[in-house]
Amino acid sequence: MKKVILIAVAFVAFTSVMQGQEISKNAIGLRLGDSDGFGASISYQRAIMENNRLEFNFGWSDGKNYDGVKLIGLYQWLWNIDGGFNWYTGPGIGFASNRYKDYYGHKHSDGFVILTGTVGIEYSFDFPLLLSLDVRPELGFGGSAYDNNDLDFDLGLGVRYQF
Repeated sequence: MKKVILIAVAFVAFTSVMQGQEISKNAIGLRLGDSDGFGASISYQRAIMENNRLEFNFGWSDGKNYDGVKLIGLYQWLWNIDGGFNWYTGPGIGFASNRYKDYYGHKHSDGFVILTGTVGIEYSFDFPLLLSLDVRPELGFGGSAYDNNDLDFDLGLGVRYQF
């Protein structure tokens, strides 16, 4: 038990004294990926403090039996690993709407709320390019669709222009 407490204290102390790299004030680009097929989203990041930012994504996706759009907002904390490498994490919320075919081939549409979070790694080049790889667990609430009220893991690759 003492080892666990010592490791936890060391982790908190280490992450609280790490010096973060200065992040870009704005970044805009694309985030490609989805948990149930291919999806893409327009992504905008806005720095709000030295190592914190907001991220907004408006995306669309196509699956075998559905297509949809979603709007996600995230709050992120960033920590510098080395040079241009950072890792980040944070909570988020969103809304999605989709159209789908049920088992009998009938078409339906539905809207629902999403609770999400993100954990990822990014590299900021010396020129204004930012590449990232992240995972977002998404939990849907509401709606009547058979796949809205479940947990999905959205893996994505981001390419953004920093300004």
